[in-house]
Amino acid sequence: MTPADLDRFEAQKSIVGLANGERLAYLDLGRKDAPALVLIHGYTDSARDWLPVVPLLDTRFRLIIVDLRGHGRSDKPECCYTRFDFAYDVKLLLDALSIKRANIAGHSLGSLVAQTLAELWPSLTDRLILISSTGTSFDPAASLGATAATDWMQGVDALTDPIEPNSKFMRDWWHQSILINPQFFVERQERDAAAIPAHVWKAIGDQCIREADLGPMLKRVHAPTLIVWGSEDTLADAAGREALRKGIPKAQVRDFPRLGHDLFWQDPGAVAALMTQFLESAP
Repeated sequence: MTPADLDRFEAQKSIVGLANGERLAYLDLGRKDAPALVLIHGYTDSARDWLPVVPLLDTRFRLIIVDLRGHGRSDKPECCYTRFDFAYDVKLLLDALSIKRANIAGHSLGSLVAQTLAELWPSLTDRLILISSTGTSFDPAASLGATAATDWMQGVDALTDPIEPNSKFMRDWWHQSILINPQFFVERQERDAAAIPAHVWKAIGDQCIREADLGPMLKRVHAPTLIVWGSEDTLADAAGREALRKGIPKAQVRDFPRLGHDLFWQDPGAVAALMTQFLESAP
């Protein structure tokens, strides 16, 4: 991966006006006659998250890779940022592209959006992949300890515009990415995250990350489901993992030893191979 790869990836984005008035940025890659696979990124990230696995998937699938509202080149409205708002945007995007049925994969926050799509629009969802997900909420206190969790919450709550890409807060926010990605990739991530207005950071944190109550609707997921975790993930805690396993009891589960929350950055080949095997396996 080079800076030129990032430029080419961004240049392939299109922007569509949705039926709800929002504008969503997305990429439509791969063969148009192949099964559709929607890829949904995490909190303060963008479609770029999936770049390491795109060359490993785009020969087999039609990839629809979104910038969620508030992120990347998509609109950043004052309201609203629940998982239902994100999911409805993606559903309207698929409507606009005349895609009647798709595989849905999400990472972190994106996994909550993917889960919501499968719950509310089962006829749209062929198969479901939840990466670094949870069945409760993402609770830093459970894995980082109360002091670290308080610092994380306070850091987001204290944000004001303009956000400085090179700030200590941003370096701390992307500390895992700094360890596993090239510097030019991390700099793009920091720059794009800093372009997200402070009110959007706070709204997503309040409406999706801290207080999400996911358990009651998990029973609505009927699509064949693959749950993927890294054994060293510090955001998807043991309680959240167990709740997700119990909530979708027939799901396949795969744990990758020595990988963390951003496991497809750490080992894109292994993650892409697992996704492909699951999506192409017999019912």
